[in-house]
Amino acid sequence: MDSLDLLLGGFAQALTPMNLLWVFVGAFLGTAVGVLPGLGSAMAVALLLPVTFSLDPTGAFIMFAGVYFGGLFGDSTMGILMNTPGGSTAIATSFEGHRMAKRGRAPQALATSAIGAFIGGLIATTLVVFFAPSLADLAINFGPAEYFALAIFAFMAVASVVSDSVLKGLAALLIGLSFAVVGIDGITGTQRFTLGVPELFDGVSIIVITVGVLALGEVFYVASRIHRTRVQEMGGVTGRPYLSRREFREAIPAWLRGTGFGVPFGVIPVGGAEVPTFMAYSAERRLDRRRKDPQFGHGAIRGVAGPEAAGNATSGTAMGALLAMGLPTSATAAIMLAAFQQYGLQPGPLLFERNADLVWALLASLFVGLLMLLILNLPFAPVWAKLLLIPRLYLYAGITVFCALGVYATSAAVTDLLLVFGIGFVGFLMRRYGFPLAPVMIGVVLGPLAETSLRNAMMSSGGDASVLVGSPITWTLYGVLLAVLVYTAFSRVRNRTRADT
Repeated sequence: MDSLDLLLGGFAQALTPMNLLWVFVGAFLGTAVGVLPGLGSAMAVALLLPVTFSLDPTGAFIMFAGVYFGGLFGDSTMGILMNTPGGSTAIATSFEGHRMAKRGRAPQALATSAIGAFIGGLIATTLVVFFAPSLADLAINFGPAEYFALAIFAFMAVASVVSDSVLKGLAALLIGLSFAVVGIDGITGTQRFTLGVPELFDGVSIIVITVGVLALGEVFYVASRIHRTRVQEMGGVTGRPYLSRREFREAIPAWLRGTGFGVPFGVIPVGGAEVPTFMAYSAERRLDRRRKDPQFGHGAIRGVAGPEAAGNATSGTAMGALLAMGLPTSATAAIMLAAFQQYGLQPGPLLFERNADLVWALLASLFVGLLMLLILNLPFAPVWAKLLLIPRLYLYAGITVFCALGVYATSAAVTDLLLVFGIGFVGFLMRRYGFPLAPVMIGVVLGPLAETSLRNAMMSSGGDASVLVGSPITWTLYGVLLAVLVYTAFSRVRNRTRADT
């Protein structure tokens, strides 16, 4: 009951007219920045950090609560409409969300995203309020061997599920891993695949790869076919900004499953919500194969619902890990940590004792921010969808310009502009020859984590490889992975046998 009483006190602060205004401003600005290709939710928090310096700490962090979730929704909005996710956490959502937009269901995809973000964030934030210490204990059990097992699980699960050809899935994974190893080796300090170019010493930015593979690859592919075949026109401008009863029933299990994937990952420092969103996407795709009328590849609403709920659930518990342990588990949380330090505050157990009013007002404002986003974005779904009314030539030209501006704004490096167009050509070739894109992105995101974890585990054990399978967590992860691979192989053999007969 103590937590509930403290939360009610936090609501008393968060629901004042001025603080409600700051939540609204934060949600609106976060969404606006999040929809810009190449920027995303982390950049939204970073760009708006100076704006809050004139506010008192409570008002500033209440505004950040709106920015935090608003940026995540903005990431997904452009991923759904333009196949140009504002951040890597929205990549999985964009696969089926963009297909829904192409089939005239953009408002329903955006509504699914908004409701999924609300449900995932609501459940996760509720758990943070009542179970933050227990969730934090989970992160302590993960060492280098567990992180490596987690990365291998994600690699193989995604590569084997998202493509009809396992070889193409693995080849796409290798492309992503090849991007991930460019730069200076963090342990030995040697150059790797930099071709002697100083600008590549820090590696290839995830923003450059995301924009190149997903956005420019799509632009090049559409341009290559615009005079050969009649490209399907975008739809979704006149659709309803809500879900039918049948669509809602179909999405509810995916929202809950996605939340289940996302909650524990918020307290595990694996870089953000990329892992659970891809895992939620893979789970929904596997379940879709068992249906009589598979929807994946044609705009499956569950392919939007699962990843979106997973991403916001991860973000909700990530805030709990930041407040309770001072542990930033994502780039956005790391920037939030910097914001706390700007005000002379250090997140951790003592924060709840020394600044209880601020902490509980912030937690309450997370609930208010989620509700504000739902109210703000559900009616605006058709308005966002009107972006698809722009003629295709101007639309894709504009996407190209915004991609270039977004990439250049993050680094001010001409090298990144050249890289993004080169990687865009790789994305075009992958679309042209039917290679899946998800394994590329999971390889880029988790490649450094897998490499660092493997090397740290081996160094700490003196080269004893048994450390990689030396804990119950690794046994569980590898066991589940084996079961997934066996089931996937069995399902494909069975489907092929049925097709032959």
